[in-house]
Amino acid sequence: MKLFHIRRIRFYLLWTVIVQIVLCGSEVYAADSTNRCDFPESEKNIFNRIEPLTNKNFSVKDTTSQEDYTYELQLCGDAGGHKGAGVVQVDKKNSKITVIGMRTAMQAIEGSDWVMLIYSNGEAYDTHCNQEKRRAIVMISCNRKIDVGNLELAGEQRNKTKNCFYLFELDSSAVCPAIDSRLSTGSILLIIFVSLLAVYLIGGFIYQRLVVGAKGKEQIANYGFWVEVGNLAADGCDFVCRSRNQEESPAYREVTAETLEEEPEDRDDHLLPM
Repeated sequence: MKLFHIRRIRFYLLWTVIVQIVLCGSEVYAADSTNRCDFPESEKNIFNRIEPLTNKNFSVKDTTSQEDYTYELQLCGDAGGHKGAGVVQVDKKNSKITVIGMRTAMQAIEGSDWVMLIYSNGEAYDTHCNQEKRRAIVMISCNRKIDVGNLELAGEQRNKTKNCFYLFELDSSAVCPAIDSRLSTGSILLIIFVSLLAVYLIGGFIYQRLVVGAKGKEQIANYGFWVEVGNLAADGCDFVCRSRNQEESPAYREVTAETLEEEPEDRDDHLLPM
């Protein structure tokens, strides 16, 4: 018995250590994920909205030009294996990687149903945009039907002298606002009424069945009262809604002139003795 007790203690201690290790590992992973996103403290609430997207690698092929380019995006990782990069361009012909925007120079802006991520400090253009550094804008829009959508390239704005950018779009339910589930006063009153009605009907049925011993329709609580209410409602509907003529009361029948004519005075003469 003592040996069995010692084994139980060891088993309990072993599970306690395993649970603590798992919890510590989860906390370290969450802290590491937050730090790798490089979000300022003022933008931590934005990170909480897009956290379900942080550990995914997005890619899209450029179909707007004749070049064979593929773009890769990682919200909190190193895109294309390039340290600190958030968005990169991969040339499939020669496997050249061009950094579009750095994760360490990211700016986040949010709205009620969208989040915009701006990645700056990419590699400079060769001939366009006065050779300024590339920049990527990722627009994450609300779509309740999709957990995580596919990354799409909306286009590149480089026919300008400055402020050129690549625009990407991504749909996700992660940035959707919470649905207000508060009930109106009418809904609350309706729920209360239906609940009380259900209690009345079920409780009355059980009482009539088990205590009174009623059968058939008599099991309905206050059956006679509800029958009378139904009859009165039917009479009221018949009186208000139907257009047929009501029978005249016998007490108010018209008296004709014939009934007012006097009968002959000798109507009782045959009864007198001769």
